[in-house]
Amino acid sequence: MSTDRTERRSRRTSIGLWDAAAEFARHPSPWMIGAMLAAASVARVLRGDWQISDALVPLVALLVFPLVEWVIHVGILHWRPRRIAGLTLDSLLARKHREHHCDPRDVPLIFIPWQTLVWLLPVLVAGAWLAFPRAGLALTFLVTVGVLGLSYEWTHYLIHTDYRPNSRPYRAVWRHHRHHHFKNEHYWFTVTTAGTADRILGTEPDPASVETSPTARNLHASR
Repeated sequence: MSTDRTERRSRRTSIGLWDAAAEFARHPSPWMIGAMLAAASVARVLRGDWQISDALVPLVALLVFPLVEWVIHVGILHWRPRRIAGLTLDSLLARKHREHHCDPRDVPLIFIPWQTLVWLLPVLVAGAWLAFPRAGLALTFLVTVGVLGLSYEWTHYLIHTDYRPNSRPYRAVWRHHRHHHFKNEHYWFTVTTAGTADRILGTEPDPASVETSPTARNLHASR
């Protein structure tokens, strides 16, 4: 890292939401997810055929999303590279996440890699079409995924900026995720919520009872 870049970071002060949003809009991931959300929303309105199940899909998604975050964070983002039959299994997501832990303030590393979204978004669309019994419900699912995806990207990004939380719920989420990065990487895996999946799965201890990890900034390094 250059000296100039280090000095700029050391001089950072709290920023407002408008400044944070302007930077957020400069990155491809929000636009890619937003494009899918916009297309799915228009298609959903044009399709019609509203039923009770269209209200159940977002409700169920909201309930399970913290668990999905936890599983992805633990199983994919914190994947330890493995060699099998002479090949190293190590995804782009895992590599980028290790870089993110090394430098939590590097803004491009905060976002889902666009290279992942290039294939993931079409897979989600195809999967929704195959999984749901009617087109309207598949579109409802895609709208829900788009909203949750943008919410995840915005929340995760905002936590790593110099924006300081005002509301009590956001302060809890902000503190929760920063414990993961700066206290111990083996706990606090949810990003958009606090006290949900981590509490259920036993990864939300009292921070005062947890040692500061020497590898929080260097995942999988030897202690």
